[in-house]
Amino acid sequence: MNFKLINSSLPSDFETTMQAQLGADFILFEKALGTEPPVSIRLNPEKRAFDASALMKVPWHPEGYFLPARPVFTLDPVFHAGGYYVQEASSMILHEVLSQLIPAPRPLRILDLCAAPGGKSTLLASWMPPGSLLLANEVIRSRVSPLQENLERWGNPHTFTSSYDPEGFAKLNGFFDLVLVDAPCSGEGLFRKDPDAIREWSPEHVQLCAARQRRILAAAVKLVAPGGTLLYSTCTYNEVENDQNAAWLVEQQNLEYLEVKLPAEWGVVSRDSGYQCYPHRLRGEGFYFAAFRQTRGLPFRGKTGRYMSKLSDLKKREEAALADWVQNAEALFFLQRPDGTVLFGPNELWNDLMLLDTALPQGVWLREAGQFKGKDFIPAHSLAMSTSVAADWPAVELDRETGLRFLKKENIELPADTAKGWLLARHEGLNQGWMKNLGNRVNNYLPKDWRIRMDIREV
Repeated sequence: MNFKLINSSLPSDFETTMQAQLGADFILFEKALGTEPPVSIRLNPEKRAFDASALMKVPWHPEGYFLPARPVFTLDPVFHAGGYYVQEASSMILHEVLSQLIPAPRPLRILDLCAAPGGKSTLLASWMPPGSLLLANEVIRSRVSPLQENLERWGNPHTFTSSYDPEGFAKLNGFFDLVLVDAPCSGEGLFRKDPDAIREWSPEHVQLCAARQRRILAAAVKLVAPGGTLLYSTCTYNEVENDQNAAWLVEQQNLEYLEVKLPAEWGVVSRDSGYQCYPHRLRGEGFYFAAFRQTRGLPFRGKTGRYMSKLSDLKKREEAALADWVQNAEALFFLQRPDGTVLFGPNELWNDLMLLDTALPQGVWLREAGQFKGKDFIPAHSLAMSTSVAADWPAVELDRETGLRFLKKENIELPADTAKGWLLARHEGLNQGWMKNLGNRVNNYLPKDWRIRMDIREV
């Protein structure tokens, strides 16, 4: 059947493929691509900032909401504090999938293998059971900093980052209970939001992506512990990158395909292998996912060496000083670089982090607590963002305008009776960063790379 095409900017080969895939639904699909994409956010359950009860819910995520219009997120202090993440609604369905497939609340070792910019990593961080470890990995170095920043904003101290090619994890075969491969793809599901995705699309690019995905998946399969779960997702529609790769995982990699039960009213389509979100069937973009269980594989056999040999333990005096800066200091470990920078993490993850450090050439990146300079301690921004920071540390609540000037790293004035010394800048009860009140001036310790460059008068 031939359809009258509405959006002539779509690649003709893509239109042909989608007509064959959708049949009579193609015209509805094409119309949907010509509409304004919905705007959705996912709240951080550890950083409550506002009442979202008046907003439309995302059906498949307890913290997901649609916004009536797209605000300027850059000029929202709550966003910078990690109060929410701006995430496409369809991809939030992974929360429901994981809740069905891994219901037992035991600590997990989790790897997000292609993690930048961090949307699914922050979703995993909020979903994972207490005591779990999440390693968010990104091979492209230019994308690592945004990933780290987003995870720091989210504040969960059980999350860590790394930058390795998937094959660089070979010494960790069988280590992870859950591996997410949100694979680089041809981006067909982004056509409505990103015109560049349309210009870059071609049948040859689809084939190139599918081959790259199989290379990543082949490495990922080995990392899953026996009985563990592999979750594969893309933001595309074609069978080559989706169904065929899912079938390859079953037929060639000996994984067991896992079904999930989703309400029909959600509009998610079950495919031959996996599940597909279409913009004409639900309020979201194109997203594909499929889940598998490792039925064979080998258990992890690695051993530990000396943890991070370039780091040293803190002196007792320094450890005692840090206890005032964090909550439950006895639940954390602290290590120090040669330059005095202090890193921290949960004690309950010490053994797992030692294993990771032994297996990976450069280890993983830990959170910075700050730096000792003589007897003085200079707190790091990541500590201000972390849920591990002392809840009773002196803080100053900033209104929106002052909060934005703080986030522009501008000088701000505080009331004359404000306590001197290190203070947390807060907005709506959420930490924005550190400042030091010297009495005659206030030093703003927001990292330069984090500052807002937009004119705050644009709102």
